[in-house]
Amino acid sequence: MRLLMMGTGPFAVPTFRWLLDSSHELAALVTRPVPPAKGRRKTPANPMQDLAQARGVKILAPTDVNVLEARQQLADMAADLLVVCDYGQILSAETLGVSSKGGINLHGSLLPAYRGAAPIQWAIMKGERETGVTVIHMTPRLDSGPCLVQLATPVGDDEDAVQLECRLADLGVEAVRQALPMLEAWDGLSPIGTAQDRSLATRAPRLKKQDGWVDWRRSAKQIRDQVRALKPWPLTFTDWLRPDGTAMRLILDQVQVVEGPVPEGAQAGQIVQVEKDRVLVATGQHLLSLRQVQPAGKRTMTVDQFLRGHVMQAGQRLGGQPTESSPAS
Repeated sequence: MRLLMMGTGPFAVPTFRWLLDSSHELAALVTRPVPPAKGRRKTPANPMQDLAQARGVKILAPTDVNVLEARQQLADMAADLLVVCDYGQILSAETLGVSSKGGINLHGSLLPAYRGAAPIQWAIMKGERETGVTVIHMTPRLDSGPCLVQLATPVGDDEDAVQLECRLADLGVEAVRQALPMLEAWDGLSPIGTAQDRSLATRAPRLKKQDGWVDWRRSAKQIRDQVRALKPWPLTFTDWLRPDGTAMRLILDQVQVVEGPVPEGAQAGQIVQVEKDRVLVATGQHLLSLRQVQPAGKRTMTVDQFLRGHVMQAGQRLGGQPTESSPAS
């Protein structure tokens, strides 16, 4: 088949690389435009564009893929199928119609669970023990098309979002490999795939900075899942409320659940014990052991290293201001 690959982020790279080496013809890469660098910041990376340039693939980067001019550019490619993964914009019905067989999308969850922009992060944050990838035949509604292929995988107990995304991206290659023959044999008219059960749909909205606030009223496991889920952005953070009335922002980089009752009288967010290499904090259920932290503007360090330069004592508090849209809700 003659394909148009549509992708921007790193989740799409393994699939794009496989397609480049497959028997299918790649007409072009359609990707989001790279925004200009601001101030001293470097130009944001676009790994898909870098790979396309290295392999001599034509690149289209419309600001809005759904406007008439952009749709005409895509239609001129005369593609049989759009292969969409980590692209960054919802496609209209008109855009899906530029290819003879519409489009397929590789999504990082077991749909209809976790429809939206951040399925991997929300699956970890919600404590899922299993997730996977789904290839759907696309409709204009977000992540709602019929399922063609689903592949499941366990979520590792210590796996963070960066690690899980890498595994799912590789698993996605196999899912796309299985889906393409189905599209190749499809007549374009008869129903294809298995309809999603809308009653089972859950959301995975785009992450916001405030999602990183720790609400210490939650359980130690929930906070640990939050730490795993929110790497590399927005990370998980709290304020250390020091005796002099000042607050130091701390990013929680590595934590562990310490099962057992919270000491009587200890409030959520209260430091209950300071040891050489860990700090135990009361939560809504069980204790949370801080093992690695990153003070604002500093490098990540072990708690042992942190305590050499800071006096943290039992009875002090960790806190913050979680918003209604944060994981605390």
